[in-house]
Amino acid sequence: MEYSSRKTVVAAIRSYTIARGVDYDDHSKLDSDTVAEAIRPLVETDPSIKVKSIIAEVQSRFNYTISYRKIWLAKQKSIAKVFGDWEESYQALPWWLSVVVQKMSGSVVQIETRPLYNGNEEAQGEKTLHRVFWSFNTCVRAFRHCKPQVQVDGTHLYEKYKCTLLVADAQDGNQNIVPIAFALVEGETADAWHFFLRNMRMHVVRKDGVGMISDRHESIRVAVYRFGGDWQPLRAWWMFCIRHISSNFLRAFKVPHLQKLVVNIGYSRTVEEYNINYKRLEERGEAYARWCDDIGLRHWVLAFDEGHR
Repeated sequence: MEYSSRKTVVAAIRSYTIARGVDYDDHSKLDSDTVAEAIRPLVETDPSIKVKSIIAEVQSRFNYTISYRKIWLAKQKSIAKVFGDWEESYQALPWWLSVVVQKMSGSVVQIETRPLYNGNEEAQGEKTLHRVFWSFNTCVRAFRHCKPQVQVDGTHLYEKYKCTLLVADAQDGNQNIVPIAFALVEGETADAWHFFLRNMRMHVVRKDGVGMISDRHESIRVAVYRFGGDWQPLRAWWMFCIRHISSNFLRAFKVPHLQKLVVNIGYSRTVEEYNINYKRLEERGEAYARWCDDIGLRHWVLAFDEGHR
């Protein structure tokens, strides 16, 4: 956080307390509500402002340490006032997605829900969100002009609702990255990936002969082979991300000086180039070469993927 921003935090707190007739040095009146109002403009500008930055600056300038809990509560209250609280946002999600479809004709939203239970009894007329897939109309149309290749990955969300965001990207002729599909799911399970890939195939990636690049997650493998051909040759080719493979190799063997050689194997464009790089790795240890053998050449070495990458 820049110095000027930290200075603004303190100035905002001080000016707000003075405006309300509160002596800044009267620490007992500097509660989380007061701090929340003071930092509200800053939170609106930068919701990711660090709690520790506010604490440190107040301590250094006024020799008073506001507790982490008080600042944390103040920040949450400010965020709720500016952006709405977690529950309101969660309840608004179906409405927001329905408006997206109405205002952006051609956009796609698929929601799966589950029954809500009170103990062992199902609550009548009540549902909970299980998964949601969406793709904006601009993304659907943009993919028609991209290379016949998609890359999929997932990332964990760590706030109140701990789910997983799945994303699919494509690339245009100028090598610009184009996001084309999204999903919020319960985790990187086989069912979740099946839900994502099925909807993406149905609504976005309709052309045949497309390549899909991912990591080697077992759940993706199960989902790919569950489709009965939608993500398999000749309709599609499943390939592995070389960056993920190099990371997996480093995790397995703890030999960073060989990681680049594994990358070179993956990017070998001819059989001769592959043989040279593979031999170099094998000379440094047969276990390294056997590990690469288990991946399957077609899935990650350019010389053997028939040009689909």
